[in-house]
Amino acid sequence: MTAPLQFFSDSLETPIGQLIYICDSEGALRMVDWSDHEARALRLLGIHYGKNGYTLLKQRDPFGLTTRLAAYFAGDIRAIDDIPTATAGTAFQREVWRALRAIPAAQTVSYGQLAQRIGRPSAVRAVGLANGSNPIGVVVPCHRVIGANGSLTGYGGGLPAKQWLLSHEAEHAQVGLFADLSAER
Repeated sequence: MTAPLQFFSDSLETPIGQLIYICDSEGALRMVDWSDHEARALRLLGIHYGKNGYTLLKQRDPFGLTTRLAAYFAGDIRAIDDIPTATAGTAFQREVWRALRAIPAAQTVSYGQLAQRIGRPSAVRAVGLANGSNPIGVVVPCHRVIGANGSLTGYGGGLPAKQWLLSHEAEHAQVGLFADLSAER
């Protein structure tokens, strides 16, 4: 019998609600969600790792992840760019989730564009399903995917949260751009 994986959890108050996350013993994120969706997150962990496949311990700021997530919400939108992640989805889902991480902050793509980026232009619906199954929201930025007509479409945390995340990134990407320009003078 294989020993259960050891996971750590913590939470963070953000301007749009309490964010909860789970990481493994190496500091890789396994799950990020909003506290009002905690039951769904725990159900998905059970599906991915088995009901008895992991132990979950509360720990304050494991691997500095709470600090980095707080920095993102405070305006350092690149603070989360290189946080390690580990997922147990299908090979296709993981391919989509890798492509999500390649979308720069403050930019959006449509589901069709994302399907093209992974070399599967006819898999738009499958890309949408994989996007919706992303267990590591915010860090694996599924909020950056929009409808073909530019409209906001589903987000597990709700459309107001998606709009806030996109606006937050747009605001702080501009601040970062101007800071970079003034440093060159």
